[in-house]
Amino acid sequence: MRMPLTKICWLAALVMAALVLTFVLWDSGLDMDYVIPKRLVRLASIALGGICVAVSAIVFQTLVNNRILTPSIMGYEAVYLLWQALLLLLLGTQGLAMLGVRGNFLVSVLLMLAYSWGLQWWLLRRGRNDVYVLLLIGLVLTMVIGTFTQFVQLRISPGEFAVFQGVSYTSFNRAKPETLLYAAVAVVVAGAVVRRTLAVLDLLALGREQAISLGVAHARYLQLYLALIAVLVALSTSLVGPTAFMGIFVANIVYALVPHARHRVTLPLGCAVAVAIFLVAQLLVEHVFNYKTTVSILVNLVCGVYFLALVVRKRGAA
Repeated sequence: MRMPLTKICWLAALVMAALVLTFVLWDSGLDMDYVIPKRLVRLASIALGGICVAVSAIVFQTLVNNRILTPSIMGYEAVYLLWQALLLLLLGTQGLAMLGVRGNFLVSVLLMLAYSWGLQWWLLRRGRNDVYVLLLIGLVLTMVIGTFTQFVQLRISPGEFAVFQGVSYTSFNRAKPETLLYAAVAVVVAGAVVRRTLAVLDLLALGREQAISLGVAHARYLQLYLALIAVLVALSTSLVGPTAFMGIFVANIVYALVPHARHRVTLPLGCAVAVAIFLVAQLLVEHVFNYKTTVSILVNLVCGVYFLALVVRKRGAA
């Protein structure tokens, strides 16, 4: 017997409130000069990263009509890692210092957006809106870019490689207030666009042919949502680093809780689930493992195991 939707929403709100208070206040000594302000900045980073991951994953799975795919298959995170590796190869650690956190954030976002725009323009121009060809090309480009990134890693010094490893993991300590402000504005704009087109997303979830028969301009909305996904993935990757299977995990948890709900329910609930997972992982890193592991390792371990179980279960059901 499934829990009513109202109870699920109230439970999610209570869990979120408890996690937020625990994260901000646990072992803080109520230090309002340093500890709590630093934690509030990390909390903002967690919230923005969770929203970006959840919305991009759920919208992407709606477009491709597949629940075991993630936006990372398009190669956005691979472009981010390649840029970081090239920056270290060409300019060394001085390049990161010259750009600064804000500059690196803006350049990373612009590069991922340019990559997305180029991919869409090449494959979706002249009415070629075959999303499966787009996914195939994206997967191939992800592998090619990843291989080239590994080649670049072999050319940098051990010290620069250690810096590269740092930006390759999910971390909420790298975000600064100014970058969070830019990200918050972009997330609000993207969220407003998604909110105004929730009905279209519900129709796209029925499938391409059904959506077109109901009057949806499929090609136009496909390009719009892919652009929004690129923005959200670029923001989350630049803010907190690559998240790998996180989107699949969050989306499928939401589908399990509310299997037939519309996007006006699944999107907010997905954001709550993603933020809660990040909060739990950060709490474990800080207070249980004493920074001897990272958020990325914990999240990828849990989400990767879940992804394997999901694939095996679907093959068994087939």
